[in-house]
Amino acid sequence: MTELVHTSAELDALPAAAPGARAVVMTMGALHEGHATLIRVARQRVGNGQVVVTVFVNPLQFGPSEDFDRYPRTLDADVRVAERAGADVVFAPGTDEVYPGGEPQVRITAGPMGQGYEGAARPGHFDGMLTVVAKLLHLTRPDIAFYGQKDAQQLALIRRMVADLNFGVEIVGVPTVREPDGLALSSRNRYLTDDDRRRALALSRALFAGRDALADGPDAVRKAARAVLDAADGVAVDYLALVDPADFTEAAPGHTGPAVLAVAARVGTTRLIDNIPLEFGAFS
Repeated sequence: MTELVHTSAELDALPAAAPGARAVVMTMGALHEGHATLIRVARQRVGNGQVVVTVFVNPLQFGPSEDFDRYPRTLDADVRVAERAGADVVFAPGTDEVYPGGEPQVRITAGPMGQGYEGAARPGHFDGMLTVVAKLLHLTRPDIAFYGQKDAQQLALIRRMVADLNFGVEIVGVPTVREPDGLALSSRNRYLTDDDRRRALALSRALFAGRDALADGPDAVRKAARAVLDAADGVAVDYLALVDPADFTEAAPGHTGPAVLAVAARVGTTRLIDNIPLEFGAFS
């Protein structure tokens, strides 16, 4: 039976789990199969340890033009999804629990790594995200934290924060979960009309086309992905980028090693993001 708690004191008061690590999966609720996959991966990793799922809609992540009040709150359903996936605890704190002194005066900044791409489209978003991730890591005190690779820049920034600030936690990225036709699972997909959803498939098609050009190098990857997006109807592209995941700077023409091909676009009234990880070998 999954326990639902709302304060760190309640979390601390729960009976100790069987010996093993504590894992945390952080969410803003509206859980779907992508979140469930994160929870299942966490459960498999820690075995008889404890899996905590956080549900908190973080006001610091929403800009002036983004509707914080519109974000779906489905806690009862979220608890059921978490329980089926193997969570021991759902930690759903209120804003006063996470920010007891009101809006925090001291925050974590994403720095240059968070200024491009999603950071440029959503100024201040990553500062708010890193601040709440740091808070929730302190409140839940996990050994391992699991995040989806779909939010690639977010994952890269969390990894950098943990390394730069010496957090004693292991960060694990979990591959993106997709529909059979390739669409990446997202809480935002619920806002797509049937026509919008069909058009949105251009994002994953572009990424897969780029992946198919991998052997010809970074420039070929960009060109192949861009061709798909240029031919797409009803897709307003924000950016298409091939980046080094270590610092989220553009991959050079001779780049070798890991890379992320990322795209953001507006389809109808909904802004979507997607990406795939790539690995470039040496080029002669």
